[in-house]
Amino acid sequence: MLKNRWIKMILLGIKQFSDPYYQGFAAQMSFYIMLSLVPTIIVLSQLLGILDISLDFLDEWIGEYVAPGMGDTLRGLLNYKPATTANIVLVIMALWASSRAQFSMMRITNYTYSDGRTTGSFWGERFRAVKTMALTVFTLAFVAIILVYGKLILQLFLGKLVEGTIIDTLWTWLRWPLAWVLYFLMVSYNYYVLPSEKLPFREILPGSILGAVGMLVVTIVYSYYADYTVNYDIIYGSLASMVALLFWFYFLSWVLCLGILFNKVWKDTKGGTAQ
Repeated sequence: MLKNRWIKMILLGIKQFSDPYYQGFAAQMSFYIMLSLVPTIIVLSQLLGILDISLDFLDEWIGEYVAPGMGDTLRGLLNYKPATTANIVLVIMALWASSRAQFSMMRITNYTYSDGRTTGSFWGERFRAVKTMALTVFTLAFVAIILVYGKLILQLFLGKLVEGTIIDTLWTWLRWPLAWVLYFLMVSYNYYVLPSEKLPFREILPGSILGAVGMLVVTIVYSYYADYTVNYDIIYGSLASMVALLFWFYFLSWVLCLGILFNKVWKDTKGGTAQ
């Protein structure tokens, strides 16, 4: 029975991907993720600045993955301290710009879950994308707080019960598994809130697991591939860093789409029948 279900899921997935609507989706999505990157960093930096959270990890990320010229511009934005009114306007504009990737994901989830009947209304989905992006930024801020202050939180609750060295060891072991759990919850949250017609949370778990694990695998494999196999400088010159990011976003977009599709075929084959 399980084998037959997997065969049906594969056949349904192939049939779904034969729809022309999916052609070029990953390229479109990777472009919008690239456009959303800077506004997202701006909003996140403003929020973390209000919470008085160190931005060193953002600076390290920019130094590792962004070209030097663009990196200097981003660091200038991170250190920018506008007046209150200008700050509010900046955040609103950045949220609107950064939500474009969320909007694209909403349209593909609506199209997939409605069997191609609808992608949702433009303005309704556009404003919902802004709200979803705002909640995603708050989630990222929460993850940053946990990673930056997690050790202090452990000391606060366990400091009187165990020695400091044990807390250090415990945090060393817990930090990255905890980060992965928070990351998985963020992927699950997006899969849950993106479609107009909500699926039960248990029905988006299979695709969430596939999406979360797939994104990690793609990131690790592509990082190794880019570092040791490909020299983009030969072909793209000064655009090499941007092209490398676009390729990474392209593969991540395919994984996200596969996660959505996996939820669809998992639901359609539930009970042993393909709809």
